[in-house]
Amino acid sequence: MLDQRLLRENPELIRQQLSRRGMELDLTKLQLIAQQERDLEEQRSNLQAEGNRVGKEVGGLIKSGEAPNSPGVQALRDRGNHIKQQVAVLEEEEKALQTKLREQLAALPNLPSADAPDGKSEADNIEIKCWGSPRQAAEGETLEEHWQIAERLELFETERSVRIAQSRFVTLLGQGAKLERSLISFMLDLHGGKGYREVLPPILVNSASLTGSGQLPKFAEESFRCADDDLWLTPTAEVPVTSLHRDEVIPADQLPIKYVAYTPCFRREAGSYGRDTRGLIRLHQFNKVELYWFCHPDHSAAAHQQITADAEAVLEALELPYRKIELCTGDMGFSAARTYDLEVWLPGAGAYREISSCSICGDFQARRSAIRLKEAKGTQLVHTLNGSGLAVGRTMAALLENGQQGDGSVLLPKALVPYFGSDRISAG
Repeated sequence: MLDQRLLRENPELIRQQLSRRGMELDLTKLQLIAQQERDLEEQRSNLQAEGNRVGKEVGGLIKSGEAPNSPGVQALRDRGNHIKQQVAVLEEEEKALQTKLREQLAALPNLPSADAPDGKSEADNIEIKCWGSPRQAAEGETLEEHWQIAERLELFETERSVRIAQSRFVTLLGQGAKLERSLISFMLDLHGGKGYREVLPPILVNSASLTGSGQLPKFAEESFRCADDDLWLTPTAEVPVTSLHRDEVIPADQLPIKYVAYTPCFRREAGSYGRDTRGLIRLHQFNKVELYWFCHPDHSAAAHQQITADAEAVLEALELPYRKIELCTGDMGFSAARTYDLEVWLPGAGAYREISSCSICGDFQARRSAIRLKEAKGTQLVHTLNGSGLAVGRTMAALLENGQQGDGSVLLPKALVPYFGSDRISAG
């Protein structure tokens, strides 16, 4: 959430920065609400101070010997009661304005970092590096897409999954289920060895958690909600992990706090129909291993480089060619100030596909979730970062396409063999 003080004192900066995202806003009304809320706060504070003075005067008179029911004492008490009534009215008005202001601010995205490249769409994203050699079909060779390989090797079932749920769900079977489980364990172990603390959070989250991480109110239509409870199926482990420290003050010497979390994730994928409708790329339910940092603001830029490198390490260990992209301001996510995407090469599809998005959110989520750090000079908001480490289904798709062999089997990378128990997936 954006800083209310910045809205009052420098709305032009907010307007300019959001225009880099392609948003043209008139903040006059919002600024007026913020100023009215501040004026009410000041009036209430002054009245409360006056009420305290009146209370002290009453105590002083009684202590000096004046009778508690004397006209002078009663007049002061009447004045004190009147002030309390005024304060109560102002508190209600202030609360209403605070709610209105917070609701409107909650709908505004994060301000982009000064380091984020300007641009309007993914066409303006910048390629930072490529790793590995993207496999191309040799002469006379036909490379299959992952869903073709999976169907031939009976790794997952889609038609029966529609019977169980609806389209865009899959049921992993046999070696497919084992490969998914192996990938999850491999990723968790790899990140655990880099100092991340493993956490297995609830996958049902309340509205406050979704609001704190930035999914509500903006992305309500893309989330699945339980009809009878204030609970939603989490779209990403970023949501519950952010709320692990909601409304907390963290001692500065405990930072950075680094979590790695595996969760199933659920998204409606609104607006994506007709795209990647077959296979594992765009599902309503998928597994993901998420990296998440709480860190000191002075160290967040370096932390962004590190969390991205940790996600890259998974791809490199699995011998999967990829490229690193910096997203332009017009293509960044709602809560992000700066983002690197990692795109894995799928030789069967002949294209790169996003497999991880690593973002620094600054104090945007911390302000929404009231997460602060405490040090000798006082308290301030922490900075948060998140990154997929990795999306498991997309990783499986990449392994199938990059590892496909002429005999129909799939060769697995050496790093995964101890988890899977074999170096290849074969029919039967």
